[in-house]
Amino acid sequence: MRQVYKLKRFLLTLRIWLATALLFGILYAIITVICTYLGFGTPLIFAVMAIVVVFAQYMLGPVMVEKVMGVHYVSHHEAPNLHAMVDELAMNAGIPKPKVGIAETSIPNAFAFGRTKGDGRVCVTRGILNLLDEEELKAVLGHEISHIRHNDMAVMTLISVVPLICYWIFISTLFGDRDSDAGIIGIAALVGYLLGQLLVLFVSRVREYYADEGSVEIGGKPHKLASALYKLVYGSANLDKRQVKEVEGVKAFFVNDISDAGNEINDLRQLDSNMDGVISESELAELRNMKTSIGTGSKIMELLSTHPNMVKRIKRLAELSDT
Repeated sequence: MRQVYKLKRFLLTLRIWLATALLFGILYAIITVICTYLGFGTPLIFAVMAIVVVFAQYMLGPVMVEKVMGVHYVSHHEAPNLHAMVDELAMNAGIPKPKVGIAETSIPNAFAFGRTKGDGRVCVTRGILNLLDEEELKAVLGHEISHIRHNDMAVMTLISVVPLICYWIFISTLFGDRDSDAGIIGIAALVGYLLGQLLVLFVSRVREYYADEGSVEIGGKPHKLASALYKLVYGSANLDKRQVKEVEGVKAFFVNDISDAGNEINDLRQLDSNMDGVISESELAELRNMKTSIGTGSKIMELLSTHPNMVKRIKRLAELSDT
């Protein structure tokens, strides 16, 4: 399993960096178009401008996540069980122990962020602490620590700024001078935004699969992670729309796409054969050879989601439980 995992992790890294290079290429092209039509700058200046913008996002990204989620970091004395799980999982993952935080929100979720492995932070919400049992929570924490191990949370922080910059440029052309130059810049920025957003979503979905696998490798039980994901979808589907809107900008850091939870419930019912609200070890084993169905709407929504379809994720966990 270890050799297979290493190969898949290499493919993950390759996909992420290829997508990242393409995103920076889009940003560079947009800045080049703007500066060319404004009549100043050189390719070197364009590249420096892009680097400055991305570096600012890289430095400010963790602070923004903390502010949006209202994170407060807890000591070992305040949350001994939480710290014990993070201690064990970080040691198994071979990374420095991340800072441990809690966000006082009823949204059931967890998230990891930071600039480097040494700067990693793992946070849980009050909602998830009230929803999951200890082994389910441990599996979710393993998922988040795997994001730090892969260093993909830093990549997400970096690349998420590219479509945002393109969007700002597009909006600014709508309210500026309506000449042909502004129109060309606006069209280029809009195309850059759409392509950039699809690439960011692609990277986000890919990293979730491998964080699931990483959780299993460092100590999370496949059926416990599957059960946790199942519970999180149901917990997220009942959220107030205003709550979801408040954290829309950071949902890519969550374990599941809270905006799409309502659409995933119908497909997920086929996985819980006795309808007891959890995915047991035997149910996950049965899923290995079970043919699952995903609605057409769910397949389309997955392309526009920060996370893979939940039925597909749990199906992959079933395959992992056989290794």
